[in-house]
Amino acid sequence: MRKLRILFLLLFFSTALMAQWGDYTLYSLQNSTVAYLIKHDYSVYKSWTFPSTAKTGYSTYLLPGGELLRTVVYTPNSFSGGGQTGRLQKYDWNGNLLWDFVYCTSSYAMHHDICPMPNGNVLLIAYELKTPAQVTQAGGASSITVWSEKIVEVKQTGPTTGEIVWEWKLWDHLVQSFDPTKDNYVSSIAAYPHRLNINYKLTKDWIHMNGVDYNPILDQITFSSHNLNEIYIIDHSTTTAEAAGSTGGNAGKGGDFLYRWGNPAAYQRAGSQILNVVHDSHWIPEGVPNAGRMVAFNNKGYSSTRSSVDQIIPPLSGYNYTIEGNAAWSPLTYNDRHACNGYSSNMSSSQQLPNGNTFVCMATTGLLYEFNSAGTTIWQRQLSGTVAKAWRYNQCYLDNPLPAEPEITLQDGILIASPAETWQWYHNGALIEGATNQTFTPQLPGNYLVRITQSGNCHYRYSASFKFDNATSVGGIQASEIQLFPNPASDRVSIQTGSQKFLSAEAYSSDGRLLRRFDSQQLNLNGLSKGVILVRVLTDRGLSIHKLIIQ
Repeated sequence: MRKLRILFLLLFFSTALMAQWGDYTLYSLQNSTVAYLIKHDYSVYKSWTFPSTAKTGYSTYLLPGGELLRTVVYTPNSFSGGGQTGRLQKYDWNGNLLWDFVYCTSSYAMHHDICPMPNGNVLLIAYELKTPAQVTQAGGASSITVWSEKIVEVKQTGPTTGEIVWEWKLWDHLVQSFDPTKDNYVSSIAAYPHRLNINYKLTKDWIHMNGVDYNPILDQITFSSHNLNEIYIIDHSTTTAEAAGSTGGNAGKGGDFLYRWGNPAAYQRAGSQILNVVHDSHWIPEGVPNAGRMVAFNNKGYSSTRSSVDQIIPPLSGYNYTIEGNAAWSPLTYNDRHACNGYSSNMSSSQQLPNGNTFVCMATTGLLYEFNSAGTTIWQRQLSGTVAKAWRYNQCYLDNPLPAEPEITLQDGILIASPAETWQWYHNGALIEGATNQTFTPQLPGNYLVRITQSGNCHYRYSASFKFDNATSVGGIQASEIQLFPNPASDRVSIQTGSQKFLSAEAYSSDGRLLRRFDSQQLNLNGLSKGVILVRVLTDRGLSIHKLIIQ
């Protein structure tokens, strides 16, 4: 009997380990006119057929609720590099065309990847033409035509129209040490890791961006560069004007790089080059093991004939990323690596799945496969042709559109989120442990957002960031009137409110734990630990928060 039980347990855990995730796989071969959604048994569950004039350019995505978003090869096109698109289309589940948007002129053109955003907008990668004269004035060592890069956020305004609601241009964030009489001159490239050296591998198709992703918690964007062997992070919380400079946004750096990784030589810092032809830079999302890590498809990572999927843990601190002295950005090497089942010379993608498995698309060989946490391949599909990216989806994702974006309001010093099934609060991009109610009482200034679930709990939806500035968050209060005396204090302290009527007070630890509530302006501190605490004072004019030192 005992042997049978052991055999049953072994069979159970072996079966669980081999379990696949999701219900369907989406792919569309490059330059084809069909997108397929297939089951695990390879049978076609759903397909979309497109006109012969609308061939697949690079990436294809399903949106929550079943709409299809895709890039399209657009001609004529002044930019003829690999991954050329120029056109964006959206279809409903039944194959009806909902949006047909062209972003292509003689001076700019979208290419490679796109990123659907939670607000319904789409991030586009686009070439931006720079003339030899512009390159020379920017400090370029070669007087050549250059295809610089930009990222734009487009909002659909009609069946064929869109509004650019946000824009970031690489050309605004350059440095050079070649010519002191030209723009962007600095004496040391290494002293400016947040900007790009224009003379590092300067060619016509210079950066060759190829992958783009959005992090709704941090309000940041990542993208990858084929030619410079790096991945980058920029701030999306800026205005377009701030994105052109070096100040503003949650991180305070405007549109300068917040982080870059993979090739320290690009900013003249010491360190090993880890990325060698890189695609598909993205974050692992919440709800998936190792959430918050960054992932890149390293085409020549494992060797010159074998690709890898590399994961790193970026040195995140608030909205910024720490860099020590003259060192390169950490980590020194990848934190985790999967040696792929073969080699793809370019393109490709990976998707980290909620059950711990990973789904890989080997673009140039047409191989799709899923492997589990033990590294065992448990599903694969060999296609005839090139597929730049492919994705896994479950039935719940297809059946349920995203819930409405939650809103945050402030009432009597309390943050209140829209009704939902579940809530999770964040402060300055970090999850607040235990803050899972519809309301949250902030103790620290900064940016707060909330994550909700609806529709069977299969979609996370994040609010816009709500800026809380202590007393300034509540109109009418005069924080200067409110004083704690004495401060520092030992056992008792008095709250002086001037012309304002005292209502209540609360004491919190520096990490946000409620320590004690007070109904009187005379606070009894006995039993509270020495150190700095925060005292939240509510008056008839609003809320203010003050530091108190307990001796």
